[in-house]
Amino acid sequence: MSLDEQTSAPNVRDGTATSLSKSDRTEHDTLKYHLLGPSLTKAGQDHVDQLKVSEIIYNASKGSKYFNNEESKDKTLTQKIEKILSKKRQLERIDLTSDLRRADECIAELELSRDLSQTVIHIDCDAFYAAVEELDRPELKNVPMAVGKGVLTTCNYHARKFGCRSGMAGFVAMKLCPQLSCLPLNFGKYTAKAQEVREILAEYDPRFESAGLDEAYLNITQYCEDKEMDPEEVVTQLRNEVAEKTKITISAGIAANAKIAKIASNRNKPNGQFRVANDRITILAFMRDLPTRKVNGVGRVFERELDAIGIKTCGDIYAHRAYLSQLFGDKAFHFLMQCHLGLGRTKIQPAEDYERKSVGTESTFREMSGKAELRAKLRQIAEELEKDLTRTQFKGRTLVLKIKLHTYEVYTRQVVPPKAVSTADDLYTYSLPMMAKLEREIPGMKLRLMGLRCTHLISTKIGGIDFFGTRGQASGSANRANASSKVIDDQGEWEVWPEEEFEEAARQERQDEMNEVEKLSQEEPERRERTEGNNNIHDDSEETASTRSPAADAAANAEEGKPWSCPICARPQPAHDRDFNSHIDFCLSRQTIRDAVDQTSTFSPHHHSPSAPWTSTRTSPTKTHQGVVAEVTPASQASGSSGVKRERGRPPKKRKGAPSSGKFPAAVEGKKKQMIFGGRVLM
Repeated sequence: MSLDEQTSAPNVRDGTATSLSKSDRTEHDTLKYHLLGPSLTKAGQDHVDQLKVSEIIYNASKGSKYFNNEESKDKTLTQKIEKILSKKRQLERIDLTSDLRRADECIAELELSRDLSQTVIHIDCDAFYAAVEELDRPELKNVPMAVGKGVLTTCNYHARKFGCRSGMAGFVAMKLCPQLSCLPLNFGKYTAKAQEVREILAEYDPRFESAGLDEAYLNITQYCEDKEMDPEEVVTQLRNEVAEKTKITISAGIAANAKIAKIASNRNKPNGQFRVANDRITILAFMRDLPTRKVNGVGRVFERELDAIGIKTCGDIYAHRAYLSQLFGDKAFHFLMQCHLGLGRTKIQPAEDYERKSVGTESTFREMSGKAELRAKLRQIAEELEKDLTRTQFKGRTLVLKIKLHTYEVYTRQVVPPKAVSTADDLYTYSLPMMAKLEREIPGMKLRLMGLRCTHLISTKIGGIDFFGTRGQASGSANRANASSKVIDDQGEWEVWPEEEFEEAARQERQDEMNEVEKLSQEEPERRERTEGNNNIHDDSEETASTRSPAADAAANAEEGKPWSCPICARPQPAHDRDFNSHIDFCLSRQTIRDAVDQTSTFSPHHHSPSAPWTSTRTSPTKTHQGVVAEVTPASQASGSSGVKRERGRPPKKRKGAPSSGKFPAAVEGKKKQMIFGGRVLM
């Protein structure tokens, strides 16, 4: 197979990932596939002509900043794949006997860890937001409808037949389905309904694990034993109870572990269930023909990399086992072998029980370039991060700065201060040199996002006296359950359950896409007017409502004496410029939504992953040393935030004596070596 054929994008006309022949491809086929977004595997898409959908998305977004950014990322990925293939050709010319032996030994060890004694289920509410809206408006049940204006957050199954899905720009969805009805978001309504579902789930597993408002994992092993019921009978009973009491339907997957249960829950949607028996032969057969993209943790980037070397299904992984560690790293090798073997975690626990690995905050704003403005924003973010570190009772040994340019390129820098940091003064002092270095490297730097994050956390909690010496003792199963979030040592070796970081990477990819498509939806009115020859759009004083800054919208409304309407939540806000922009930051914080859910429910609705990587290329973790500033190239895509709750209406304030400039103390600047795999950078 030629290099051109190997680097082709997967063909998704029938929902599977098969390579296009060279004669079938055009210059932008890989880009068109990339533009389909991370929600390609959503239920209801199996019979959609995805090539037609990709052509519509391509033509609708062509010429936009979003399109140019995606095109650049696609070219970068293609170049990376060419390097992977070049390395693979080199490996094929040498003796890999020792690599093959180590791979087989690892597989044997993984097999010994297989646990078939547990019954885990993954439940997923069917088109949840849309289903909740349909309860109030029954007339929408039989017509294509979606929730979300600028970007669709979900759509019903009638709309999915046209190719509409979550994460799609609203104007693109209207091109696919002109009769689509789009409703605004109402998180209060969805949170209340989610709580009704959680109350039922708690009866089957009091320690169920929420993975969002509409998803959850349960271990029903004990319930089945106590009630002397078959797992399928229990799940049928659970689904019927949810439908009767809440008036919405759920789908479920039943399996020996969480990985397979999640895959299975998508098999018989909507309002169905599917079971993969707790039998090794059955599990291997189930995974053999499964496209890699169907596995939670394999996103668009990793899928293309695997497809390039000939891995299209989980069954293909075994034949390439000798190359995987060399091409993608040890952690990726372990993850892929788990996929091949159908292994996954069986310990289900509330999200708050997971160990936290980072605390961070970031803010999106209108384009900003002045040094004074950037430093004021940096100081404000440092103060916000101090509040969050105080609230969560942590200090950080590593400080990471993240910026996004007006061109959507993302840069990160990190430093290891001489002491663990948590105060705004320290956070600002040690992040300022990184900001100054970026300003020197990027003349005329214009930002639209800035963030700070602390990693390698140290708890500041004051523990009580451990009279009986039981603190820190844990059962073997508990230790195994936590293995996915623990690093063995500082040499980059990982425990055998790294899937959580890959799952977090996939979640991050979906969130990144939502953020980028939101920008595209805001940009579209301006592009449409330009196409129609409206010269007024070139006058900054006559910006369109969708593209001008929130402050400009507010000023226009103020002249009419009206409250300012937030473009994110659509709620009226006080007519004050600074407070209004602070509210925009508040609305754009993902963690704000999570915290709101936490405050209205007994059980945490979100799985707080132990890691929330900031950039979009996957690498093995590397060692950092005191005083070393790690330099990262522009990320292949904008990353989302693990953000935190912000106080509404708080203007930036500068603390007395806060430094405005200066060199990083006792630091030696230098570049940090990276080992890239799977399309993601883990700092």
